[in-house]
Amino acid sequence: MLLAATFWICAGLIVYTHAGYPLVLRALVGMRRRPTLEPGTWEEPPRVSLIVAAYDEEEVIAAKVANALALGYPGERLELIVASDGSADATVERARAAGADLVLDLPRGGKVAAQNAAAERASGEILAFSDANSVWRPDALRHLVEPFADPAVGYACGQVRFLDAAGGNLEGAYWRYEMAVREMESALGGVTAGNGAIYAVRRDAYIPLPRSGSHDLSLPFMLAKRGRRSLYVPWAAAEEKMAPTLEGEFARKRRMMVGLWDIVVGEGMLRPRGYSPLYAFQLASHRLLRYLTPFLHLLALAANVALLGEGRVYTVTLAVQLAVLAAALLGRRLPLAPLRAARYYVMTTASIAAGLWDRARNGPPGTWEKAEGTR
Repeated sequence: MLLAATFWICAGLIVYTHAGYPLVLRALVGMRRRPTLEPGTWEEPPRVSLIVAAYDEEEVIAAKVANALALGYPGERLELIVASDGSADATVERARAAGADLVLDLPRGGKVAAQNAAAERASGEILAFSDANSVWRPDALRHLVEPFADPAVGYACGQVRFLDAAGGNLEGAYWRYEMAVREMESALGGVTAGNGAIYAVRRDAYIPLPRSGSHDLSLPFMLAKRGRRSLYVPWAAAEEKMAPTLEGEFARKRRMMVGLWDIVVGEGMLRPRGYSPLYAFQLASHRLLRYLTPFLHLLALAANVALLGEGRVYTVTLAVQLAVLAAALLGRRLPLAPLRAARYYVMTTASIAAGLWDRARNGPPGTWEKAEGTR
């Protein structure tokens, strides 16, 4: 009885977090009968500090500065800061030559440390952040700051579109699904995570994070505890190159997941105090269950094996699980869409466990590395 309960609970939670939760969100949004996001209006555009943290980005930093300066935003209301995290190449010199307002030549300390240093020096009432390899649409910044006309909004992220590198990576397809989920979350309790390509936070709401933290994962839930909303702004768009191979994507996600323990446990994601009931439900469904997915799969597989002989249904469910694993293995050799999808799912799910394993062996993360092939 215990084995059967373990199997069905684990299997149900896996299906729920990936498929059931979006359906619940859709139903809740439909009952609210209001737009996902109502753009705010300012009497005059707020002063914005656009911060770009960079590590050895000499290949792209001049283009990034040019892209930022070409945004359709009043130049006198925009401050561009490049924070070089101990770059050993010509990042600092090229950022200055390209016209950045402030270039910080910092000692190596990690991405979050560079962002903290830049936020401390920034003069804007809104702090916007971008990756060095992200290209923003000309109207992106104007749209990104619109929600901050509402004083209850503390954080907003835009839409990132990944350019297909013609490899085996399906990250672009995943992000289209993820952005649809975040748009519905935004209409309810607020988003549970952002993205590093395009986002902003109100200056008086900015929280300096430890080096193991992540703006993407930490700021939305930490601000929710302080009574601030975090929204998704789909019409504030940016583009990035995705890692050209799934192996590269696995390595990128694995590095991201190293700090997961510190964020979930150390920074208090698990502690519900301060969350509204709706936001707590979203966070548990979208974040915590996703992070538990590799372990739920292992428990389901072990329980399923032990239940063989207890009914034909367990033979079928084991066959389904083994078929997904086999498809993932075949996906490396055969470029068929179902096989590639299975491989993407297995590897990205495994990256969570791999990142936590790296954390257990090596301690909390500090410095950061660029994802290969994304420049």
